[in-house]
Amino acid sequence: MHKSDFIEGIPLENPGPVVGPGEFSFAAIGLDHGHIYGMCRGLIEAGAELKWVYDSDEKKVDRFVETFPQAQRASSEEVILEDETIHLVAGATIPYLRCDLGIRVMNAGKHYFSAKAPFTTLQQLEKARRKTEETGLKWAVFYSERVYVESAVFAGRLIQAGAIGRVLQVLGLGPHRLQAETRPSWFFERSSYGGILCDIGSHQIEQFLYYTDARDARVVHSKVANYAHPEYPELDDFGDASLIADNGAANYFRVDWFTPDGLRTWGDGRTFILGTDGSIELRKYIDLTRDGKGEHLYLVNHEGEKHFSLKGKVGFPYFGQLISDCLHGTEKAMTQVHTFKAAELSLIAQKKAVHVTVS
Repeated sequence: MHKSDFIEGIPLENPGPVVGPGEFSFAAIGLDHGHIYGMCRGLIEAGAELKWVYDSDEKKVDRFVETFPQAQRASSEEVILEDETIHLVAGATIPYLRCDLGIRVMNAGKHYFSAKAPFTTLQQLEKARRKTEETGLKWAVFYSERVYVESAVFAGRLIQAGAIGRVLQVLGLGPHRLQAETRPSWFFERSSYGGILCDIGSHQIEQFLYYTDARDARVVHSKVANYAHPEYPELDDFGDASLIADNGAANYFRVDWFTPDGLRTWGDGRTFILGTDGSIELRKYIDLTRDGKGEHLYLVNHEGEKHFSLKGKVGFPYFGQLISDCLHGTEKAMTQVHTFKAAELSLIAQKKAVHVTVS
């Protein structure tokens, strides 16, 4: 069979529910980051039932229940943690508070699904590692730029099918739009958000580990800067890093807060994957000047060139796999080692980063 024939046989199915009514219930605690909406949508589409929501800010809860009217308003966090029917808690509180929330959730005997970045210090990561070892529960992280992007999901299938041979390098570009006037005060406090490499850099490092099938890596170089926002002295508006995996694969990524207003989406996120037999480019959120929907994948290998338009065609199997993992003790969605390794390397990259001085 030619490799091109094999690629044509890779499924483009959109996964459906993996559980029926009442089989898997979850709650949301902490609505400080918008990722909680994607986390909850993904779980619901996979068959989970959203039972409760809690945040100390009632306005955030009001907005949440407009989107998810099935969620009951909990009067306190304890109401959720004491509910024995809840299997998992999804949380998107302020980054520096996410670890402590996870500890409380696991102490209550429930699985935890955190927004990224899950930790702002290596000490928090070690607490989480000890708690998962103690309880055997899942500490999942929503690395959305891979698990919630259809072109990124399909890239993984192509790589596993051998479409580009052994992966040698992953280049990641993660620009974001700042919209400073819409951001809460904690967004500009380094102790609260952890720094740009700790935060949005974690997406890039997770992708690198996944696509290269690496178990570990070392940070060769990293740097951060505040090039254009002196009014927010603790903000990193730019960051980049270079890593080498334990299997020899290389990585470079750049993240920043410089998406211009003229772009039709929040960022032109792209990933370039080089293999021994070809390459893949992901244009995740937009194809400049042509298609504002994004979800484009470009493949080049010895068989030729191919373009895949994947919007609405692949879905997000991560959520169903996570539910099954919680119910059956498996690790199909993402291993705990991988989840924590991506977080660890992003924290190391942030800690080691050269701070560029802007004159």
